[in-house]
Amino acid sequence: MPDPSVNPIEEALNTRPKYVASPTLTEPRWAGTTVLSGDVAAAIGELKAKSEGVLQVHGSGALVRWLHHNRLVDEITLLTVPVVVGQGTRLFPAADPDTALELVESRATPEGVTIQVYRPADRPQYGPATAGGLGDLRQGTYRDVEQRP
Repeated sequence: MPDPSVNPIEEALNTRPKYVASPTLTEPRWAGTTVLSGDVAAAIGELKAKSEGVLQVHGSGALVRWLHHNRLVDEITLLTVPVVVGQGTRLFPAADPDTALELVESRATPEGVTIQVYRPADRPQYGPATAGGLGDLRQGTYRDVEQRP
């Protein structure tokens, strides 16, 4: 872009440090990029310990799944766009451990995109289905959620 300051996301990505977890990349071409290889979990642990900012993942579902599986995720921001695609890769694989999530924030845009911010909590508690609740989705039992004013 002729003027990167016009796009705040581009400006942030170009001026802040970037970390790439890769077993093959050795010489990144994007300025300010550090390659994490070898013991990536330890490297990320060190980054989390010394970082004064927020570490974010952009564009890598595989890395998100790996971080979640290795319990390196402190917060998850999910954006739900009102479009049914019908196929695709699961965000959290069935083989991963169950994790309860605590809702920290929830909002919606005028276009209907919902944004939920969650933090991993303790192990989930399962119980029987209750009227108006989702109950135990893991067992495939649920009841319709009643809409209340």
